[in-house]
Amino acid sequence: MRVEARAISVDLAGRRIVTDAELRAGSGAMVGLIGPNGSGKSTLLRTVYRSIRPAGGQVLLDGDDVWQLGARQAAQRTAVVLQDDPTEFEFTVREVVELGRVPHKGLLDRDTERDVEIVEGAMARTGVGGFSERLVSTLSGGERQRVLLARALAQQTPVVLLDEPTNHLDVSAQLELLDLLHGLPLTVVAVLHDLNLAAAYCEDLYVLDGGRVVAHGPVGDVLTPELVADVYGVTAHRTVNPLTGRPCLQFAGTAAHRREPDTTVSEEHNP
Repeated sequence: MRVEARAISVDLAGRRIVTDAELRAGSGAMVGLIGPNGSGKSTLLRTVYRSIRPAGGQVLLDGDDVWQLGARQAAQRTAVVLQDDPTEFEFTVREVVELGRVPHKGLLDRDTERDVEIVEGAMARTGVGGFSERLVSTLSGGERQRVLLARALAQQTPVVLLDEPTNHLDVSAQLELLDLLHGLPLTVVAVLHDLNLAAAYCEDLYVLDGGRVVAHGPVGDVLTPELVADVYGVTAHRTVNPLTGRPCLQFAGTAAHRREPDTTVSEEHNP
């Protein structure tokens, strides 16, 4: 399923947070949103999963405006994996994963054999089936993220959106999560802070700064030392990872100059 955001602008608390942003993810592609803190990445993502209604522009799923779909219809097309959600920590792993079936059921519907099969399959695929009866609050950060991904897989949507899925995870957990995502036949859009992880796993990148998309395209075209210096204000040298053949950045301190963004942007996670 294709994801497209056209000329998205977002106002929060009377301030323009995102301005005329574009985003396109082809069916089955993994696309990364990168940029400094407060650049509007998470805000743009939130318009795609109907958490924020934009002040202007459209978000389309295979050509259908998400705001013309019902909430249940949208949830049948798009699953979301956010950073740890404390409200779910006192549920068991199985209970959290079962929530992924809610968009496909009526209010009083009971779980069917098919629902159970899907939940079991999602837990097995993400490696959390062995502790399905444990409380989520007792798990490590990496295990919790896998539980949230299992819930998204149980939702059986063609699109998965992720907001900083590797935040606070150790290297092993980061790679396990992104390896799993990269191997799925889904359209994936992810907000990522680590530029080398973005370079390693994404086909295309969209770079936000000051609430605007300042660069987009294939990783090799976008992730240049010049862009890193301009947007992040750090000096970088680009090489090729000998293990993967993908671009890789090495950093060497703060760049002498950084372009000031065009728009003052508040924190991305403001309500």
